[in-house]
Amino acid sequence: MTRTRGRRKAAAIVLAGVVGSALLPAAPAAAVHGPVPRDFNGDGYRDAVLPAPGANVSGKEGAGAVVVLYGSASGLSTTRRKTITQNTSGVPGTSEAYDGFGTATATADLNRDGYADLVVSTPYEDTSQGAESGLVTVLWGGSGGLTNGTNLPTPSDDPGYFGLDVAALSSGPGSDTEVLVSGYDGSVRFRGPFRRTGTFGSASVNQNTPSVETVALGDVNEDLSPDEAVITSRMSGLTGGEIYLNPESGADLPTPLKKGNGLVAAYGDLNGDGYDDLVVGDPDEPEVAGTDGALGGGVSVWYGSPDGIATDAQPVRISQDTAGVPGTSEKYDAFGGSVAVVDLNHDDLADIVVGAPYESLGGAKRAGMVTVIPGRASGALGTGSYSYTQDTSGMPGSSETDDFFGTTVSAADINRDGEPELFISASGENLSLGAVWVLPGASTRPTTTGSRMILPSSVGLAQNTLVLLGGNGLLDVI
Repeated sequence: MTRTRGRRKAAAIVLAGVVGSALLPAAPAAAVHGPVPRDFNGDGYRDAVLPAPGANVSGKEGAGAVVVLYGSASGLSTTRRKTITQNTSGVPGTSEAYDGFGTATATADLNRDGYADLVVSTPYEDTSQGAESGLVTVLWGGSGGLTNGTNLPTPSDDPGYFGLDVAALSSGPGSDTEVLVSGYDGSVRFRGPFRRTGTFGSASVNQNTPSVETVALGDVNEDLSPDEAVITSRMSGLTGGEIYLNPESGADLPTPLKKGNGLVAAYGDLNGDGYDDLVVGDPDEPEVAGTDGALGGGVSVWYGSPDGIATDAQPVRISQDTAGVPGTSEKYDAFGGSVAVVDLNHDDLADIVVGAPYESLGGAKRAGMVTVIPGRASGALGTGSYSYTQDTSGMPGSSETDDFFGTTVSAADINRDGEPELFISASGENLSLGAVWVLPGASTRPTTTGSRMILPSSVGLAQNTLVLLGGNGLLDVI
């Protein structure tokens, strides 16, 4: 097992096929989820977060920003918004070129005051601990929305890209509230109680796994204590990285799940038994056909239980060749390039939302597609699946080469009608300005009727390229 710590950012790369010969600072393999909308101002309506890690701030290219759209009974409005950067009053730090503020985000009520809080990473931030050591900031919710922030300091003595990914979960008071952070020196676990003054209960660093790309939090055994999923950088001989559940620092190396691997994870109860299930996206092509991964990518599902998930448990594997799933598995589709788990049809069974950002549609290469796989109390997953592209009737826009529709996916009920809205980003839209689609919830599935396409210009971000609105997901990886 080879550790990949120590990779550092090169001077520049060419973003081929997107901006021609324009030079950009090369980022390491960052991978994030779509931030789940939460209620930051306590008005009873969830608020959406649109990361913009490539946004220019006060002349500093790629300093990064997050845009918060506040919810209401009428849904989201781009005029009810707040743009937050490291130059915003009350936010620690200063916006600098290529910091990437907003690269990863997560939401939870960390201090249990009834207001959701926003965790924001800046993995390319230079700090006193070294160049591109990274920074993670908590923006605290309150009656006025997100206002002041405090940093979560890593206990590592040599951090690298701290904040490549972040996850947050508040399942109870004290240590049952957690923030999990990935980086090239491992993963860092912060446990409550959290205070808006910046204090927290404890912090520990796991350096017994290879470099960590992505993280997720859930509860697979219903003990109200967060269960961690830690996914490493790609490992030799595997389609993706190794998956570790609750790795602990200590003398013994933790054991990864033996029957699968991948690059990004999410938790949710797919079969309604009360235990969170682990869903892992594995978008890579198999190194050895038929033995690891799936042509065109896939997702693996490990079901939770009173005993959790055993390291040798056999997952359920789903690809575009699974019965009931739209499309056909084709090389380099990157099915599983993003995942979210949420109940979209209020049947008390969570559904799997899967992005395939490299899916080609006709002559549009890597245009992207999103597929929903409904949860099932019994029977095989895949039945009743459905998909969206920019060419779906009623969807704004059209599928074009290198849009990467499905870069990130997320969902939540914004207007309190009991029907969750679906959020889909495409970081390559319009020369990597990026865009976010909001599909209204409906009785059986999100609908394109009344759907909206939010562009950077719609939320006051005026630049010609590389805003990456909605985040860049796994696109620095796959």
